[in-house]
Amino acid sequence: METIHLENSRGRPKAPNPEQVELKFSDQAVQELEALLTHYPDKKSAILPTLWIAQREYGGYLPPEAIAEVAVRLQRSYAEIEGVATFYTMYHVGHPVGRHLIEVCTCLTCQVCGAYRIAERLKAKLGIDFGETTEDGVFTLEEVECLDACDRAPVLQVSDAYIGPVDEAEIDALIEKLRSDPGSGTIRLADEIVKAQLHANEQRDIR
Repeated sequence: METIHLENSRGRPKAPNPEQVELKFSDQAVQELEALLTHYPDKKSAILPTLWIAQREYGGYLPPEAIAEVAVRLQRSYAEIEGVATFYTMYHVGHPVGRHLIEVCTCLTCQVCGAYRIAERLKAKLGIDFGETTEDGVFTLEEVECLDACDRAPVLQVSDAYIGPVDEAEIDALIEKLRSDPGSGTIRLADEIVKAQLHANEQRDIR
């Protein structure tokens, strides 16, 4: 792909030239985006849901090509889309994540209930640290802020599901269960969020 020149001597960066960007959204994704855009006052307002579509379409993360495609489709600059994507931790920018993303809440309640023991067990079992992905591309491990499920402490978010309270003895079984799942929880989560947004818009139409 050719280099995208974003500089604008008059101020804000320009949107990438569509001729310089390979558009990879599926027909389904394009239809979803068109439906979503009917519920926003302008294309800029649709950046967040469009990033979820892109994260699903690009295999669970947002490489530079995905950022560029969103910029083209929404007629915004690459810099603006990248700035939004990197602000929110649920968007995975710049590097692939595993089929299953395991997030360990280590905020106060979970910490008191043994979150760091759970984390150490996961690190030992997977052979990775926080922020790393296993060599086979199956698991990514992350430390996260409060998951708002203190009644289930210590709690994990595993792609599209909360699991907790969990103890060290359950970790091995959890890992094996996830390893045997050939699907991608990371992609599944993005798809569920896109469908939820579309459903919410349909409900507003009905009202």
